[in-house]
Amino acid sequence: MKFTLKDFHRFEKQIILKKIGISGQKKIKNSKVLIIGIGGLGCPLLTYLASSGVCNIGIVDHDKVELSNLNRQIIFNSSDIGKFKVHQAKAKIEKIYKDIKIKTFKEKVSNKNIKKILKNYDIICDGTDNFNTRYLINDVCKKNKKILISAAISRFDGQLFKFNFKKKGSCFRCFMPSISNQENNCETEGIFSPLAGIMGSLQANEVIKTILNFKEDLNNNLLIFNSINISLRKAKINSNPSCQNKCKK
Repeated sequence: MKFTLKDFHRFEKQIILKKIGISGQKKIKNSKVLIIGIGGLGCPLLTYLASSGVCNIGIVDHDKVELSNLNRQIIFNSSDIGKFKVHQAKAKIEKIYKDIKIKTFKEKVSNKNIKKILKNYDIICDGTDNFNTRYLINDVCKKNKKILISAAISRFDGQLFKFNFKKKGSCFRCFMPSISNQENNCETEGIFSPLAGIMGSLQANEVIKTILNFKEDLNNNLLIFNSINISLRKAKINSNPSCQNKCKK
């Protein structure tokens, strides 16, 4: 996509950063990012990617907005209740950045549709809240050599992962081969509202760093954030020889 004078003025505070510049802003504009799950994580993630200048974004969600979403899903308001999240999110974001192209997928990802949905995107962002879906996204991204940036939140804790499947390395199954209780999600565990914004923003941060090829990235690592102690921990995720995806170092 063509970089215009209007783009320069819109993003000038970002362009003056030496690590970005005009060339970096052009990379951001021409990147293709898919967000799966427009919830507590997906809302701030989508907002900051669009505000940063990502022009080609796909959003996937089959749910409608509910009253209980409004305390953490910051794109939506009371007038959106009962309407599909992808449609309302698209309309709101297009008001921020009119040049953006948002493709909506009003469907739940499954074995039948996920490969087709992922096909045209370089970076895949997982903001879903159940392990079956997270395993599915991980496995298909691994098989199709996509870059996966995944976040999760529960109670007062957040996690952020990055796996560049264009290279050898670990995957989500290396970290968590199986889960004993698959019912644990935001519906049963609860979520501290500001945590969703923090982790969605960190996810957007990692996406932009990836687009710009920053060396200081999170690849094959886990970032753990605790919102009570305001603490961050980073841990390496090593390849597991027993992983069903046959991950190698």
